[in-house]
Amino acid sequence: MENEGKWLLEEKYNGVPTPEYEQDLARLKAGEPLAYIIGHIPFLGTTIYLDSRPLIPRPETEYWVEQIIKDMPESPRVLDLCAGSGCIGIAVQSARPNAQVDFAEIDERHHETIRKNGGEQIYGGDLFENLTRKYDYILTNPPYIDPEIDRAEESVKAYEPHNALYGGEDGMELITRIIEEAPHYLKEGGTLVIEHEPEQAEEIARLATESGFACETKKDQYGTCRWSILKRD
Repeated sequence: MENEGKWLLEEKYNGVPTPEYEQDLARLKAGEPLAYIIGHIPFLGTTIYLDSRPLIPRPETEYWVEQIIKDMPESPRVLDLCAGSGCIGIAVQSARPNAQVDFAEIDERHHETIRKNGGEQIYGGDLFENLTRKYDYILTNPPYIDPEIDRAEESVKAYEPHNALYGGEDGMELITRIIEEAPHYLKEGGTLVIEHEPEQAEEIARLATESGFACETKKDQYGTCRWSILKRD
């Protein structure tokens, strides 16, 4: 809490305490996430604004996105699916300036936030509903928390959007649909990357095989099985 208060003071108020700072400090003490109070968060060298209060980008997501970008060619066509703030696609654009990046986000309140962060091609609708292109990469951090397990902290439950957190029964409802529908939107040899709970890895591998993918599950920086790479033959 003390460190967060110092970060808030330096980042938003240039080290000068004001009445507004004291008000923000009270919000922080009440449990509101620091990133929402400041209004933005760093993500792989970019600044991600959170004006519409999308899901706050996590270090685990930052980790796997960085790994995937390392293997990308210079000019891929990429879809950031369930984009939220657009942090994944924005990071790709920053690292691969010649990439063509689309953003798909069902909650249109977040579209202006994505634009502010630097995204241009933004689509609404349910998952792939309004998309017609095929992509080299589909990268997604979908709602995947299993309500029965629910490791989310209380501040997350209280302040972050539930429709970006909870993935229905076993946390797998959207993940299942993404795996089943993605082959229609991937180029030959294309790659789908999904962030998920460790308990979901086995079912994701099974669904991947059924949909014609080779699947490899990877660990995050904390040693947790957190993301899977699905590749089309």
